[in-house]
Amino acid sequence: MGTLKEKFIEKALPLSAEIRQFVKENGQVPLGEFTVEDVYAGQKGIIGLLTETSLLDANEGIRFRGYSIPELREKLPKVPGGTEPLPEGLFYLMLLGEMPTYDDVLEIQANWGARTSVPAHVYAAIDALPITTHPMTQFSIGIMAMQTDSKFAEAYREGINKKDYWDPTYEDVCNLLARIPHVAAYIYRRTYKNGEHIAPKPELDWAGNFAHMLGYDQVEFYKLMRLYLTIHADHEGGNVSAHTTHLVGSALSDPYLAFSAAMNGLAGPLHGLANQEVIRWIFEMRNEIGNSPSKEQIADYIHTTLKNGKVVPGYGHAVLRKTDPRFIAQQEFAKTYMPDDELVNIVWNIYEVAPPILEGLGKIKNPWPNVDAHSGALLLHYGLNEYDFFTVLFGVSRALGVMASLLWDRALGLPIERPKSVTYEWLKNTVEAKKAKG
Repeated sequence: MGTLKEKFIEKALPLSAEIRQFVKENGQVPLGEFTVEDVYAGQKGIIGLLTETSLLDANEGIRFRGYSIPELREKLPKVPGGTEPLPEGLFYLMLLGEMPTYDDVLEIQANWGARTSVPAHVYAAIDALPITTHPMTQFSIGIMAMQTDSKFAEAYREGINKKDYWDPTYEDVCNLLARIPHVAAYIYRRTYKNGEHIAPKPELDWAGNFAHMLGYDQVEFYKLMRLYLTIHADHEGGNVSAHTTHLVGSALSDPYLAFSAAMNGLAGPLHGLANQEVIRWIFEMRNEIGNSPSKEQIADYIHTTLKNGKVVPGYGHAVLRKTDPRFIAQQEFAKTYMPDDELVNIVWNIYEVAPPILEGLGKIKNPWPNVDAHSGALLLHYGLNEYDFFTVLFGVSRALGVMASLLWDRALGLPIERPKSVTYEWLKNTVEAKKAKG
């Protein structure tokens, strides 16, 4: 008699091979408006969510309320004399569908500035963790700890009318957005800077103050944070972090619970964690080949990576079929402020070399870089070398989009999500029945 694990392996591995063969032979059998292959492809492309804040087109890229990233960089309000958009303005745009004025942004800054007091027990909860705890784990726990202040949870306990659900949700959303840069900066300084924390500068904008609390007061880094926190904010509703917010929020979990769950999804290497995996991969390549590898050496290393059954991190996307416009925005920033940076130039050389190789394999629908392929190199240029923290930066930005979307879920009264699932046995029987009918 084998152990439970051995018995599971005896069943699971043969069934996995059987299912792969089944999908290969029957993938195009329709099950309504979708096919057998769709069921095993993570529901990619199946429309099943309503998300007002942004829409991702496979060929055009992301549009926030109809505006492309180049248009956002041009039209969103900026600090006086600034060159990059203010993320608070993007939140206004996603929430209302209207391009804000600078005064609109100042109003948001004042509103959020009055909400920045993080309860002491939140920091205590983070401090209770080992210093070696991954920053994303600390971040998720810090968000959960703030849930004790949830206005929605309090109102629901007291018996609020469902048509008013959006109101306390709005208060939670604004409190969360006001506080998470403080929580994220606390985690960074605790983990990497001996707990030497930096007091906020309330006169700064949301992104600039975040950069300051991290400990990076270069004007250029402020600009990078404004750009970074804008372009990572939303990517329609089907990505893991956005969908998780929809899903958990649909159970009427408050924004803190929904966003903490979303951050657990963002921490996965196939989602937000990819930005640190890109840097790890480049560093491993440099350790093996040496600094400033040639394009030929990069190509050889890519082939070796693929031969070893690994992916080239930062390349490929579930929806996009062109270079991610967020990659292009970062590339343009780098050309302006750091054109001679060694790591940045490696990123650009990978961009020239990788797509033809990946496309030539015929196994990938999108051989082009996504946002993660470039972001880490920009952060490293300014000395933010702790790439385990990069996904926390992503999370601070993503809060803008998913919280705006959650507010709309509440206002529209969207129901609890409950997609139908089936068994492999059901699929086999259905396919057999369809084939029998001819």
